[in-house]
This record gives sequence, C-alpha cells and structure tokens, in this order.
Amino acid sequence: MKLKTFRHLWGITAPFEQTFLAIKKAGFDGIEFKGIKVANDHLFKRLLNEYDFEFITQIHTSGESVNEHIASFKELIQISLPLNPIIINSQSGKDSWGMDEKNKFIQRALEYEKEIGIPVAHEIHRSRITYNPWDTRNFLLSFNDLKLCCDFSHWVCVCERIIDSELDIIKLCAEHCIHLHSRVGYEQGPQVSDPRAPEFAEHLNAHENWWEIIWQAQRKNHVEISTLTPEFGPPQYLHTLPFSKMPVSNLWEICNWMNNREKERFKKFINSN
Repeated sequence: MKLKTFRHLWGITAPFEQTFLAIKKAGFDGIEFKGIKVANDHLFKRLLNEYDFEFITQIHTSGESVNEHIASFKELIQISLPLNPIIINSQSGKDSWGMDEKNKFIQRALEYEKEIGIPVAHEIHRSRITYNPWDTRNFLLSFNDLKLCCDFSHWVCVCERIIDSELDIIKLCAEHCIHLHSRVGYEQGPQVSDPRAPEFAEHLNAHENWWEIIWQAQRKNHVEISTLTPEFGPPQYLHTLPFSKMPVSNLWEICNWMNNREKERFKKFINSN
C-alpha cells in the first residue's frame, strides 16, 4: 500500500504558478479543491499536468429538499469532470433532515456514483448528514457501498470529547474510508490552534490512532493507494488574536508539518507490519 498526500488550496491567495511550485517542493502528490472554482481555468489545468498532480474535487451540495441537494450534487460533479478527479469529496445533505430524507439522499447519490464511475467520498462534517457518529453508523450499516472521507475533528467538536468512546464506529468508518482529512480537532472546535503545541498532544495522539485504524483497515482490504489531505484551514478555522485578527500560527507551516509527519508515520506503519 502506498500513501499519496494532497494539498488543499483553502486560504491560499498566491498565484497558481507560485503555489503549485511550492506544493511540489513540499512533497505533495496532488491538489484538493472546489472543482467549481477552477473547472474553466486553463492555467490550473495546465499546471496540474505540468507538475503531474492528481486532483480531488470538493463539492458542497446545497438547497433545502433532498431533490435540490441531489440536483446540486450532480451539477457540481459534472462541472468537475473535465479536471479528471480521482475522488469526489462531497459535503452532503443537511443535518436537520430526518433519517428518511438522509437515506433517500444516500440512495440517489450512490446510484449516480455508479453512473459516473468515480468514487464519491461523503465527508464527515458538521451541518451535513454525517455530522454525528451514530447517524453515520446507521448509514454504513444500511448502505454497504457508502464511502467516506473521514475527518474526525468534526466529531470531536460535535461530541465535545475525544471520541475513543466510539471506537466501534471509528472502526466501521475505517472499512468505508477512501480519503482522509488529517486535521486535529478539540472539544470546542474542529481545529486546534497548532497541532505542534504540547497542550494538544493528547488530541494529536488520539487522531493519529484513529487514522492508523483506517490504514489497518485499508491494508486488510488490499487497498493499493491511501490518500490524505492535511486540511487545516485559514481564519476563522485558524485561531486569531482579538481585535487585530492576526493568526496565532502559520497555516502553511502547519500543513507541511502534518504532511511530513503523516508520511513518516505511514512509512513506519508499513515497515512495522
């Protein structure tokens, strides 16, 4: 099994030429970004090819009803297809729907996924149908083909605790995980101020244990390529000082640090098992 890491463009404002070069030098294998923002950008497409980057598209379904969210799901995927995404990472549906509505969305999304032939990872995310562990467990038990992008930082925030209490659900998620967002959350938010800080060592260790559960499941299931994005975000995800709104840490450094750390951990995982 091989690990490929992706750099998101969330919060980056530098020109693509400068950004892509820096991402290549930092050792990433590809880009993750909202396809709708760059689908018609010829420079973006050229740079993907020039740097031999693979692409993961992010989509965010919208609307009120299931029909509206499915319509946007299909539309955003179609817009992204010219970028040849290897994975479609979808923030799907609404947390406020009842289970019947959520199940209806999943069923129709899975049907469309079969039509396009590209794996769709439904991201664990607040405000979406996967916003809590217990509903997500029920989806996975009902839909064997459902795939996830696991970002457990959201659940730490939603549950207001380190979710070792839900290890059975994490292990079930691992069986369905096709993409990983390696961000570290804490009890009051989805992103610690800096994962390198000693005060967040417990949170970092917990998340890394959950990510290793995913790697274990993927290796057992003979997955050839595991993908990971160190998806730390800019303000307001990134903490800022009051009044000045100055970030308390360096986003670029954090993402590169996490990328290098998880690549090294993955290498040790593969070599020790």
